[in-house]
Amino acid sequence: MAQTTFSGPVKSNNGFISGTAADPIAVTTASNVTSSYATASNTTGDVRLSYNRLEFTSTGSGETFRALTRVTGANGATGGTINGAHISLSINGSGTISGAGNALRVTLGGSSTNPGGTISSLQVDSDFASGGTWTNASFIRFTNSGSGTIANLMNVPTAMLQNVVAGTHTKSIKIVDSTGTAYYIMCASAL
Repeated sequence: MAQTTFSGPVKSNNGFISGTAADPIAVTTASNVTSSYATASNTTGDVRLSYNRLEFTSTGSGETFRALTRVTGANGATGGTINGAHISLSINGSGTISGAGNALRVTLGGSSTNPGGTISSLQVDSDFASGGTWTNASFIRFTNSGSGTIANLMNVPTAMLQNVVAGTHTKSIKIVDSTGTAYYIMCASAL
């Protein structure tokens, strides 16, 4: 794959396109189609390898970042994984964190005191065709992929936990462990 080198700020009034849906870049060996590598030694302020900002000023919709990975061949991810996005925070060697460190941080906010709509910090969707069987699928999967293990599922504010005084458990949320055993979190319609 040929490389193009730019020196200094580069501006395009029409954006940058690398392949199209009708004429994609053909990748036949393992490689990074787009890559950026940097080191940061700043002692104050933030460094961002990529910063994208999109401001909606009318009634349109869209995303600042949209990642779509499609599998159209049989037996994808044989011996590996295929992800729509894989985001990691790696603390190596003598590296430590004195503040907060997050592999993924999703923030919902703004200065509007009544934003309307149905909003959330995180929405997880399914988008399968009808008529299938999805017993091997889940909305969230937790794994300890390394030799070290994390035992806490969540860390939540105390205000989100309520004592059950006189509740009737009428519903449950199904959780399946890595062996396929089902467990249930009981839900009450009143506390």
